[in-house]
Amino acid sequence: MSDDVEAKIEEAIRNPQNLGEMTDADAVGTVGSADCGDMVRMWLKFKEQDGKKVIDRATFQSFGCQTAIAVASVATQLLAGKTEAEAKAMSGEELAAPLGALPPVRIHCAQLVEGALRAALTGEKPAAQSSGADSLLGKVTTGNTSAGKIKIVLATDKHG
Repeated sequence: MSDDVEAKIEEAIRNPQNLGEMTDADAVGTVGSADCGDMVRMWLKFKEQDGKKVIDRATFQSFGCQTAIAVASVATQLLAGKTEAEAKAMSGEELAAPLGALPPVRIHCAQLVEGALRAALTGEKPAAQSSGADSLLGKVTTGNTSAGKIKIVLATDKHG
């Protein structure tokens, strides 16, 4: 990995943007990778702007490697002001672009973030949020995954 990309990832980890649950989200999407064990959840809030429905705010939680956290952080910044169609058209590579070109072994991190975004945009409704076991971390650590509370979509690479 280039020193520039590594420095940008480290900065995103030190100062993550839009990290955390969004209690009033309009949409939420969660993906996980069985291969690496990473999980990403993304919340979206929409608003009307110039007669269009656009993303007002995006937040995330990530349980995984630093690259997944960094990509999710920069992606939430890129999504503000995008329409649903514009956001759906964004690839993992585009979502990670502010960090620079990711090495091949880290591309799956950007694909996880893309998957969480797509899951949110395809209609997964946010469950009522409170605290503790109702958070993504709480569900993972307590095993509280009752129906309708969490949706895991396993990401596969483009060849499998």
